[in-house]
Amino acid sequence: MDMQESLRTVKYSVQDDAKFEKIALKLGRSKRQVFSQMIDYFYRSKKDPVDFNDELLKTTMLKGQKEHIGFIKTQEKELLIPIKRDAVRMIEGLKKIIDCFNTQVLKYNDEVIGNQLAQTKKLSTLNVAVERMEIKMETKQKLKERFLYLLNSYIKERDSFNMMTSSKEKEELAKLTRKQIELL
Repeated sequence: MDMQESLRTVKYSVQDDAKFEKIALKLGRSKRQVFSQMIDYFYRSKKDPVDFNDELLKTTMLKGQKEHIGFIKTQEKELLIPIKRDAVRMIEGLKKIIDCFNTQVLKYNDEVIGNQLAQTKKLSTLNVAVERMEIKMETKQKLKERFLYLLNSYIKERDSFNMMTSSKEKEELAKLTRKQIELL
């Protein structure tokens, strides 16, 4: 403000001063600055502060609302609808991928599991056969050992005979050895 400017006084009620003070505090300006801005606003807009149903204000507000609605409709047409359409297509594509996965990959997994079970069964059967062969081989080995023991015992007894040994004793030894072999 220019210091040369002469100041004028306006008188108003205490209630109006309280309201004016609140407006100035809310706007963060001095009362003099707010007052000056109010005068400029009404001078430029040609609005009557008494007329709450100001047609110019209504027209301005409707114009602003129409612009906002137009902007929103444009955004909807240019952005939202294509995004929704693309999202629907993407979801359909994902459903196809999931169906393909379920039909092919899971089917393959079932086949692999079936093959593994069959192989496990074959291996189990093979394992049982190997165990039986091991038992038979052990049995055969033990049988050989016992037979050799009997044969060695027979040979040892027979060699211990001399010329004086009766044929009955020789026959008894042969009979006993045969009986022990039969018990194997």
